[in-house]
Amino acid sequence: MRRTGSSAAALLALVLAVAGSLGVAGPAWAGAPEFTQRVDRSEVGTQDTFRLIVEAVDAPDDAQVQFPPPEDFEVLSSSQSTQRSIQLSGNGPPVLQETRRYTLILRATRSGTLTIPPATLVAGDRSWRTQPVRIRVREGHIPDPRAAAQSNDPFAGFPGFPPDMDEALRMPEVRIPRGDSDLFLRASLDKDEVYVGEQTTLSLYIFSRVDLSSVDAVTMPKLEGFWSEDVESPSQLSGEQRIVDGVPYRAYLLRRRALFPVKAGELSISAAEADITTGFLFAGHRVHRVSNPLTVKVKPLPPGAPPGMQSANVGQWRLTVEASPTRVELGQPVTVRVTLEGVGNVKNVTPPRLTGPAPLRIFDPTTTDRMAPGRNRVQGVRMHEYLVMPQQTGTFTLPALAFPFFDPKARRYEVSRTDPVRITVEPGAGGASSSTPSAPRADADGAKNVLTGGGLRPLRHQATFSAPSAPLWLHPLFLPAVLAPLVLWLGAALFGLARGRLRAADAGGASQRQAREARRRLAAAQALAGEGAPAQAFYTEVERALQGFLEARLRTPVLGLTREALDAQLAQSGVDAERRARVRSVLDACDAGRFAPGAELAGRERVLSDAAAVMEGWDR
Repeated sequence: MRRTGSSAAALLALVLAVAGSLGVAGPAWAGAPEFTQRVDRSEVGTQDTFRLIVEAVDAPDDAQVQFPPPEDFEVLSSSQSTQRSIQLSGNGPPVLQETRRYTLILRATRSGTLTIPPATLVAGDRSWRTQPVRIRVREGHIPDPRAAAQSNDPFAGFPGFPPDMDEALRMPEVRIPRGDSDLFLRASLDKDEVYVGEQTTLSLYIFSRVDLSSVDAVTMPKLEGFWSEDVESPSQLSGEQRIVDGVPYRAYLLRRRALFPVKAGELSISAAEADITTGFLFAGHRVHRVSNPLTVKVKPLPPGAPPGMQSANVGQWRLTVEASPTRVELGQPVTVRVTLEGVGNVKNVTPPRLTGPAPLRIFDPTTTDRMAPGRNRVQGVRMHEYLVMPQQTGTFTLPALAFPFFDPKARRYEVSRTDPVRITVEPGAGGASSSTPSAPRADADGAKNVLTGGGLRPLRHQATFSAPSAPLWLHPLFLPAVLAPLVLWLGAALFGLARGRLRAADAGGASQRQAREARRRLAAAQALAGEGAPAQAFYTEVERALQGFLEARLRTPVLGLTREALDAQLAQSGVDAERRARVRSVLDACDAGRFAPGAELAGRERVLSDAAAVMEGWDR
């Protein structure tokens, strides 16, 4: 196996070290360079790709390779590798050799016998040319003869090697389209020739050489003539490296669906479509891609089918019957499970119906499906569960069941059979009774106890009907019930109105009471106006009388207001400027009298006169 890169350099260093330790002379480079080119196939189709390999052996370090102009070919990708080797011969110095290899993936643009021009190697003022290469190109696709050899490669599956057989089954041969070689959508089938009812798996992939952001919408093809079942539907894009005709791609699985054809002939599968966004953020670009259509050749089932064979009974199946319990008392049920498990269209196969003797009443079954997809194949279990109710004592036998099916792998019919099941019914504690004329006839020996109730009976409700009653509006309580909300509303409105008026009357009465109290205080102050009464008590009484009168008229507290605030409150209430000045004069005189004890007696009379004038002339 050839080694390149750092590994080859390490090996070369090790060899030189060993040669030096053995006393061998220093290595020598080979002579003139060798420059060649070749192709890996001599005949290809216009839909196929092939490799052009250009090798330069012992070329100068500054040498440059000029590839032939691709007039009749399309270059899909290119790669380069370097290989170094050392040869030890006898007692001579080791010979080093360096090989540069250039690999180009090409595809012809037309058919015919085409010529690839020679490549050129240029180093300084010297140049070397290869021989031209002729290749025969035909229309369409030509199978690669190396494919069979690759299938036996023991290194298949390792990185850098072709995929193994399972991978080939999951991702069949894909051809790169001409128009969208960097991003294309491909549908494939693992088998394009099947029997009726045999599974073929449809896979839909995106092959891309650019970064993908999302797949916005996927339209699956029409599947007329198939019974389909999803086996894999990824919710996130997860790509894997794939080499398609030598070109590296990232392959993203979009859908995988199992198809079961229901009729013979050539069935067509139309193309799928998808909207794909490439790039990231603001550099994203949305493109629309259409996949390739497919055709499936469906073969009819071969003749010689066993009795009871259905077209859906295709695959590998096993039929079993289980009864629990097999010994019961009369009146107790028995559960019988008929199970069909295997590989095939689980949801479309029907287990054989359970039958039994007349003393065993068998109810309709309940069906349960349990899918267990594996390796992209539909498989699982379909079970019919019966409820069996014995009608009399004895030993009874449920007959054996058979399920015929066609095995597409063996290409022959098979029949899966079960053994008979015996059920013993014993008399229960107090549950046995004598036989009745309507009871079923026993087919077993010995005396029979018959279930008089006739088994399980459905629950039924006995309905009764009565004549229609009188209309609702003729009922004596209908009118009061209709008018009750209106009466309640009117009552609430009247109550609110009366309450408002009472509150206003209370406010007016309080105001009058407060005004009378103010006049009473002013009369009390007049009694203090005589000589010998304390000045502070007199002026305090006058001030409180005037403040109480103002609160009664303004209906707002005035105690504690400054002169300016009181004047503004009086002005807002419509009191003229002269009366506001008189109020300020009385209050100022009270302040002066309380804090100036030497005031004259005539001053008290004047304050009383001004205060009385404010109160008496307020309502005019």
